[in-house]
Amino acid sequence: MRRGKFRAMLECRCPQCRIGRVFTGSAYSFHKQRTNEVCAYCGLQFEIEPGYFYAAMYVSYAMSVAEVVGGGALIYFLTRSESPTLYAIALFVIIIASSPINYRYSRLILLYYLTPRLKYDSKYQDLYEQRHQD
Repeated sequence: MRRGKFRAMLECRCPQCRIGRVFTGSAYSFHKQRTNEVCAYCGLQFEIEPGYFYAAMYVSYAMSVAEVVGGGALIYFLTRSESPTLYAIALFVIIIASSPINYRYSRLILLYYLTPRLKYDSKYQDLYEQRHQD
């Protein structure tokens, strides 16, 4: 079963083989979120150089700003309220609830779209399909 780029990213799969998992566990668990060091299937090292994922903070910040602006606009259109307390509480909840998703997808956006030297290699999916035909 071939995974497209978007589907592989949504499933948090390796950008090179689209089979191995980038993260351990689920986004909303009580265990610490962790990015695997290497892909278990193709051996790609996810942190290409020391401090590579610091750039994901900027992507995460942009995602958070979009969520706050969108959430604030949605709250306004639903309630027409001008209460700063309502906005502060609601936007705080939105930021806290979306932080595990921002953590994961900011790193995936960095790997999939902002790192030009990482390329998809179909040979890994061909090998995977051959092994799992039965």
